[in-house]
Amino acid sequence: MWSLQLRMWLLVTLLFGIIYALIVIVGSSVLHVGGFSFYLIISLVMMLIQYLLGPKIVEWSMRVKYIKRGENPRLFQIVESLSVRANIPMPRIGVAQIDIPNAFAFGRSLKDGRVCVTAGILNLLDEEELKAVLGHELSHLKNRDVLTITLLSVIPMVMYRIAWQFLFYGRRRDERGGNTILIGLAAFLFYFVTNLLVLYASRIREYFADRGSVLLGNPPKALASSLYKLAYGSARLKPESLKQSEGLKAFFINDPSQGRKEVLELSQLDLDKSGTIDASELELLRKSSIRLNLGDKMLELLSTHPNMLKRIKKLSEYRA
Repeated sequence: MWSLQLRMWLLVTLLFGIIYALIVIVGSSVLHVGGFSFYLIISLVMMLIQYLLGPKIVEWSMRVKYIKRGENPRLFQIVESLSVRANIPMPRIGVAQIDIPNAFAFGRSLKDGRVCVTAGILNLLDEEELKAVLGHELSHLKNRDVLTITLLSVIPMVMYRIAWQFLFYGRRRDERGGNTILIGLAAFLFYFVTNLLVLYASRIREYFADRGSVLLGNPPKALASSLYKLAYGSARLKPESLKQSEGLKAFFINDPSQGRKEVLELSQLDLDKSGTIDASELELLRKSSIRLNLGDKMLELLSTHPNMLKRIKKLSEYRA
């Protein structure tokens, strides 16, 4: 866990430095102001705004409705039991009013933790699989990576907006259009770099959360089967439905936009065509080797989640 936290906070530090660099460029080229203290304060204010507004942005985007125990006793009992095992405070429980079958966790701290399922997941998974998914999400809270991914995810969006503003609108307001175009190009470069870093952070935290779910007593086969079913559920959705989560899919347990590809890969593991991945099928995967071609490696580099076959292969090496 310390390895994960160290890597995540190093990424936060690096991305803070990138924000600072962009503010320096904008401040000196457009606003004609300078000074270390000024730039540092502006950078810290931006990070504070992300810290304060990040959870609200997730709630609004996912249309989260928090529920009480009486509205879904089964869901509450599962989360409560897993929270005790994980030795963390009971998080708030919400249901996101979107069709995509998935789950996610977010919040500013352990005491502010929120665990949400989407409307599309509750009738798709059996109880053992749902426990495995919720164990994965609670592990994100336990590992304290939800705050860092919330902070990190906002940075590329800010960079993109700045780039768009200066590249397409700045020249109309400023006769020195060359300056604004350069700033826009710099912001777009920073957007590309920061997005790659956020994608990397998102991928490594998924491996840690998978392991965390197993440590909470969930069988690896249950999490493997849930990932298979979630990929299948996403593959059945229309492209318009998948766009609901495009900006926040790093929070999900799997990438809904990769559902069609993933269900084809994972169906090869489902030898008895039962729609699940059982212990014997997982054991066969553990004994085999997986090699990704160049296309798959590039796709993973640009993805919020690890390659699904690699991820299930890693799961096969765990023992509950």
